[in-house]
This record gives sequence, C-alpha cells and structure tokens, in this order.
Amino acid sequence: MLGGSKPYEIDITEIEGFDDLHHADGILEDAQRRAAKVYHADETHFLVNGSTVGILSAIAGVTNKGDTILVARNCHKSVYHAIYMNELKPVYLMPAFDSDAQLNTEVSADDVREALEKNPKIRAVVIVSPTYDGVVSDVEAIAEAVHEKGIPIIVDEAHGAHFGFHPYFPENANVRGADIVIHSLHKTLPSLTQTALLHMNGEIVRREKVRRYLHMLQSSSPSYVLMASIDACVDMLENQGEELFDPYVEMLKRTRDRLTRLQYLRVIQTEHFDRSKIVISVKDTDMESGQLYRLLLEVYHLQMEMVAGTYVLAMTSVGDTEKGMERLADALEEIDLRIGKQMPEERKLGGKAARESASRAIGEQTMQSGMPLDMRMPMPEVVYSIADMENLPDDVAEKPEDHLPVGEIRNLPWKDSVGYVAAEYAYLYPPGCPLIVPGERVSQETADMLQWYYDQRFAIEGLRKEGYIEVWIHG
Repeated sequence: MLGGSKPYEIDITEIEGFDDLHHADGILEDAQRRAAKVYHADETHFLVNGSTVGILSAIAGVTNKGDTILVARNCHKSVYHAIYMNELKPVYLMPAFDSDAQLNTEVSADDVREALEKNPKIRAVVIVSPTYDGVVSDVEAIAEAVHEKGIPIIVDEAHGAHFGFHPYFPENANVRGADIVIHSLHKTLPSLTQTALLHMNGEIVRREKVRRYLHMLQSSSPSYVLMASIDACVDMLENQGEELFDPYVEMLKRTRDRLTRLQYLRVIQTEHFDRSKIVISVKDTDMESGQLYRLLLEVYHLQMEMVAGTYVLAMTSVGDTEKGMERLADALEEIDLRIGKQMPEERKLGGKAARESASRAIGEQTMQSGMPLDMRMPMPEVVYSIADMENLPDDVAEKPEDHLPVGEIRNLPWKDSVGYVAAEYAYLYPPGCPLIVPGERVSQETADMLQWYYDQRFAIEGLRKEGYIEVWIHG
C-alpha cells in the first residue's frame, strides 16, 4: 500500500517540499484535488482523526450555536457530540423498521420533508447512509427535499467509501446531491486506521467555516504516514479499481449465492443495500445471535464485525480472499446443518411455512426470555438539550440553573429509571448509535431494551456504572 516503505521511514513532519495539511499549497493540495476528482466532489480534505473529525467539523461549520438541526436517530455518537459542542436543538428522524429482518431501514424523503415543514428553524440535516448494517437511503430524493429549504445536507457515508467504483454497489453521495460527505477509507478500503475524507459540494455550505473547524479539530501535526496511506488508497482507486473490484464482486456474488441456500440461518438485506455487508439472521432458529458470534469466533476463528439483536454482521472488502470467503460460507453451512439436526421434526416444514413456524416459536421464547418483541430504535422524548444536561453543576440542589428546576442527579437501576430524564448516554458499540441521550426521558421500552442487551452480554457503553443510568430528578 505504501510502496514497500516502512512506516518509520516516512514518518516525517512539515519539512521543506512536503507541504502542510493546514495550509496546503503543494503536494498535499494536489493529492486532495486528485481525491476530489476520484470521488466526484468539488473539494476534498484528508482526515487523519477519522470520520469523527469530519462529522464534528461539518456540523459545526454549517450551524451557529443554538441552531435547530434535523438528525437521523441512527447516527453515530460523534453527531451527538457535535450537537453538544454547538449547543444545538435536535429534531429526530426515525428510520423505518423491517419487522421480518429486524433491521432499522431507510430514512424517508417524505419524513424529511414533513419534519422541515413542521420545524422551519432547522438549519441543516444529517443522515447516515449506508448504515452500519448496510442499509442505503435515497440520498438524491432527501437532498432534493432539503435543498427546497435552501439548507445543506450532510451524509455520513463512512461505511460507503467503496461506493461508485463498481456498478454492484450504489453511487456515492457526492453524485446524489449531498453538500458534505464523509468517508472512512479504513472501514471498507485498504487504508490505515484513522484515515478518512471530507468532501464538499455546491454553493450552500460556507466552506471556509468548515475548513476553519478542520484546522481547529485536527492535529496540528498530522501524520504523514496516514496521509501517505490516504494518497496510496486514492491512487489504487484511480489506477487499479477495475482489477481490484471485478474479482471482489464476483467472489461476493458466489458467496452470497451459497448463503441463500441456508435452511435455517438466513442472509438478510433491504431493498436498497450495500451488498458488501453480509448480515446473517438467527431469527428463524433457536440460536441467539451472541451464540452464533461466539461460535464463529471461537470454533471457526472468524471475527464478525458486530453482533446485534437477532443477527451478526460480516464486513467484506477488496482485501478479502477467496479462501477467507469460502471459510465463512463453509462455517455457516456447517452451523446451519447442525441447527437442522437439533430442530424438532415438526418445525422442519420448509420454505415460508418453516419461517413462520419458527418465528412463532421464537416469539414465544422471546417473551419468556424478556427480549423486546420489537427491536426498533425507541422513539425519544426530548425534555432538555444535551448541553443543558452536560453542563449541570455538581451540586444542582444548591446551584440550580435558571433553565432547569431545582433537583439532583441520581444513579438508578434501569428498571427504576423509567420516567426520569437521562443525564448520560447509553449506546451499543458497535455501531455507536445511542439508545438514550442526555436530556431524553427514559421510556419503559428503552429500559427493557438495555436490560435485554445487558443479559445477552452486549457491550453497552456511555454509562458510568454497569446496570445503572444517571438520571435527573426534580420535585
């Protein structure tokens, strides 16, 4: 990727002839212009602090402190951090939900248009497409709705850096009308961890303001190792794209075709989907997703990207090999065969009837095990802003804020927190999308979901104490 160079051999600083990322007018300016050309963007910036710094800079750059912003609820935690930093007022877009696949799906352009009509003070829109699970929204239709109001749309396309380089995958958001697009090269392309790109398009965005935040939030000593990795990846896309993507896509097609023949496990996807993601559902079996994840890891030595409510996610890229793909398919076929041998005869009905029978059985088991019957994201009730909750003084009862009633922060078990206002985040990582955000009222649905994920050994982050959440209690 770096031409055989050892990292320490190219770990330089802003020496003569090697430009300065924060004032690029030489080789780095040329490299960023090439990246813009390859990704069909008007302007592109190298990111050495990951997509996170791109999201923070983008949101801060298109809003003023205290503005209202329309945000897809399934956005990454960095979006919420940007909301906090600029003390923004979020209005949430809920993605649709596929009850059969148990996947959060697309954000609707109609929902965007309706939210913009109801909230005329919205100054920007942020969506994630593709999602961590590979779901792709209609960016073009959403951008059209947003531009009717003369405001910008930011697309977190971190997991879609490979989009647009083969017809098997969707086009990237730069050519679908997005004003700012963020790509994580390191997620789906051969590039070092932390490498990403921020693209800007059109005339709506105040680009100089976004650049200013990039200068503030990125390291003043950007790594030339990481920037060389970005440039090498862009060079590969420009000059070797066809020879890399053609065999990769054929390999993916063969693998997905094999996996469609599974009898009990099921490969799922939505209508608009990134087929580089392989999502394997256990919904029609007696197996839990965590069991499948651990079985693949501990017995077959295959590391999945994520385990979710009823499925596991395998990520693939141009760096995958035929042998690796075959190992995944072999393992899933073997596990599927084992599931069939252990399943009662009356459940082996075949086709749709088998799935419906299994779903009924799983539904009964689900209620008994305490699993929420619907794994869609809970609808939030926003009571206070994130900034309000994050800025609470230590002794609230003695030093109340004018905009908050006198009260106190308590750490309560999830089951006792229902009805109170959260003072901290709770999110699954991966994918890093909050189930609850500071300032939102804890619902029974959220509390049940947290408990179920905890019982299933999912990684719940953001909480100071395991099994508890800090809440705001006032009289």
